[in-house]
Amino acid sequence: MTKIIGLTGGIGSGKTTVANEFVSLGIPVYITDQEAKKLMQSDIVLNQIKEEFGNAIFEEGVLVREKLSEIVFKDANRLAKLNSIVHPAVKQHFKKWLLEHQNDPFVIYESAILFESGSYRECDFVINVVAPLETRIQRVIERDKTTREKVLERMKNQWNDEEKSSKSDFIIENTSMEVIKLEIVKILKFLRINQIKS
Repeated sequence: MTKIIGLTGGIGSGKTTVANEFVSLGIPVYITDQEAKKLMQSDIVLNQIKEEFGNAIFEEGVLVREKLSEIVFKDANRLAKLNSIVHPAVKQHFKKWLLEHQNDPFVIYESAILFESGSYRECDFVINVVAPLETRIQRVIERDKTTREKVLERMKNQWNDEEKSSKSDFIIENTSMEVIKLEIVKILKFLRINQIKS
């Protein structure tokens, strides 16, 4: 049976870099944020979002993600509500995706809110990507063309590194690409040995 390897890390930790490295090695990777963005264009999800957040976050019938982000990252309760709409749709989509990869020994399930959403319970192993706080803040400011305050607001809605690491099986310290590659080699070696045993 295909093993599910959860991949998580705080905002700006470098999860995408790690995910891309797994992809380059031929490991199937499911990126929840990318899939959630697609699913948020479906009528079912859009209608639920409109019902909860109103018409103000739409322009000519199109969801303006920036306006939605402004609301949810300032209010943990509204963020939880959005997740309760989007997460079940992602979960359902992942189940279908998993069927397409049932002959793979393991797949990577990448999610920024792996622990917060409870999805980690469905993973056989979990990898947490960590990086120094200031490095993470600077990465997000540059990537999203945003402010330090907004980055810190988003960080408040996520578990901290210590909480995530305490529940993870592997920790990748994103200090350089070389370190990432070495850690991934070790993890894959462990997973392949574990696959033979099971």
